[in-house]
Amino acid sequence: MLKLLSVLTFLTLTLPFLTHSFSPDHPTDRRILVLLDDLALKSSHSLFFKSLQSRGFELDFKLADDPKISLQRYGLYSYDALILFSPSVDRFGGSIDLAAILDFVDSGHDLIIAADTNASDLIRQIAVECGVDFDEDPAAMVIDHTSYAVSDTEGDHTVIASDDFIKSDVILGSKKIEAPVLFQGIGHTVNSENSLVLKVLSASPSAYSANPKSKLSNPPSLTGSAISLVSVVQARNNARVLISGSLSLFSDRFFRSKVQKAGSPKKHEKSANEQFLTELSKWVFHERGHLKAVNVRHHKVGEADEPAIYRINDDLEYSVEIYEWHGKSWEPYVADDVQVQFYMMSPYVLKTLSTDQKGSYFTAFKVPDVYGVFQFKVEYQRLGYTSLSLSKQIPVRPFRHNEYERFIPAAYPYYGAAFSMMAGFFVFTVVHLYSK
Repeated sequence: MLKLLSVLTFLTLTLPFLTHSFSPDHPTDRRILVLLDDLALKSSHSLFFKSLQSRGFELDFKLADDPKISLQRYGLYSYDALILFSPSVDRFGGSIDLAAILDFVDSGHDLIIAADTNASDLIRQIAVECGVDFDEDPAAMVIDHTSYAVSDTEGDHTVIASDDFIKSDVILGSKKIEAPVLFQGIGHTVNSENSLVLKVLSASPSAYSANPKSKLSNPPSLTGSAISLVSVVQARNNARVLISGSLSLFSDRFFRSKVQKAGSPKKHEKSANEQFLTELSKWVFHERGHLKAVNVRHHKVGEADEPAIYRINDDLEYSVEIYEWHGKSWEPYVADDVQVQFYMMSPYVLKTLSTDQKGSYFTAFKVPDVYGVFQFKVEYQRLGYTSLSLSKQIPVRPFRHNEYERFIPAAYPYYGAAFSMMAGFFVFTVVHLYSK
């Protein structure tokens, strides 16, 4: 009886997580843990949180040092994504630490990190593990005397109006961002050897990172457009990470602020922070740019069933269906750069797949005159989209002894030579025997 009660209790606690969690059929994150330095951030950053809740996300707000917080329960993750709005935290509460957060991302879950001038070593270390290095000077901020946001007070030009966005509709949406984004915080650089990190919002060529309250004694370590203000990472397991050097970037104050970029006569009634972060969060939480492949098929031309083995020089057809998740439904994915390889040690055949514009991709080719164990491979990687890695193994055999043509056209000269020699020998014999 006690065992039955234990099982029922376990199912009662875990079933809601299982039914509403991230799944291949519904890849959008739904349950998000938000860790805050101060619960006052719920009101000062309410517009960003409300935009997530209006799209159906369930936000669980906790203080970062809460001793009861945990990402897992009974071996299952309780959340699909994690937002760290706690730049000054030195140690998380409960069972959360650096290793737990990295394991969370390694398990395919998503992460948003907002740092600030008071960023702790722990937050910096998480960023480093994601391929991003913040300025080592703890007092440094991004300063720009050319592309700053014009205000009534001159200030120290640390409030930047940036409009250097990544050129990707899948990451930032198809609607053009007209106004600049307000940013005040610390800059970072991306690891040049890490191809998974992308700069989404960059500083202008005139920007630099330094302490605004002291005079420069040495050249700044970070300068120009090499400074990234906001970066994203898409891991090989398709987990997504957003890293910002500014917590104010998400604030209601910056969402509602009028903005005028220095040197520009145009004054915008509203900054682009809300549009920028809404579109970017759609990408981070898999509402856009998530691909899936189904119905991978191959068969001989003129047949419908998939064979267990091919023969050299067979004519075959290959097809696959690819769809993109649009937040609520799967829509056909349309592209002209999807390729398939017929692979054994190296690709013997490389074909670009044709499409019917309805999600179906297909091609036909002849099996090479080489026998062995081959693979149909589709390795699709495109900026902003989740990667697809498909493979199907199939053996290829040579002709059997009774499958060769009885008379091979290429051997006709040899046939002619043999019969002509026989005829010549017959004529020679007749002449030798019967002529005087």
